[in-house]
Amino acid sequence: MTIAYSCIANGREVLAELTLTGGSYQEAAATVLKLVLLRAEPKTIIQMGSSVYHTLFIDGITYLCASDNALDTVTPSAFLKNVSETFLRSPLMSQEHFSPSNAVATDFQQVLGKYMMKYNKNQEDSSISALKSQVTDVKNVMTQNIDKILEREERLDIFTDRTDDLQTTAKESQNTRKILGRIWWKHFKKIIVITMAILLSIIIILLSTNVIPT
Repeated sequence: MTIAYSCIANGREVLAELTLTGGSYQEAAATVLKLVLLRAEPKTIIQMGSSVYHTLFIDGITYLCASDNALDTVTPSAFLKNVSETFLRSPLMSQEHFSPSNAVATDFQQVLGKYMMKYNKNQEDSSISALKSQVTDVKNVMTQNIDKILEREERLDIFTDRTDDLQTTAKESQNTRKILGRIWWKHFKKIIVITMAILLSIIIILLSTNVIPT
């Protein structure tokens, strides 16, 4: 939010005013001052075009400022309060009917400028703080996401290692079964050969002893 224009008026007569940014605010401010006098309310907020006019009405004196943000009412209110307190303490208040002399205009242009710069700077500082806070939040979120990714990768590595171990174990078991199968088949062939040799020897013996007639 930026306070772009402010003024102090006695009734509808502007005693001092200051514009910090480009744009014409005087015509809208004159309309707002007229409405303030008709309503005679201590505080008013009026939207006119793209600007929001905030006023503080005390003993016939209107303190007015124009901002570009309708949502922020705290900053303009604080600004007007500070300006009014400074104005009421000023020795220029003793001048008859607050005549819009050069002394009043010059003195309170400086007052308006000081407070406008102060509150606009506070808004910039707040925006920077908010931006820093957002950056910190994003950084924390990214750090958390990176930690989660690393944790997932660590779990995946553990799972992969276990899978590799299982695959290695399965391969070793398969190799063992193959080796055992080869050994069993080798022994089985030996048993068959020995059995055939024994049977053949028995047949030869029986033939040579005429147990089996030729």
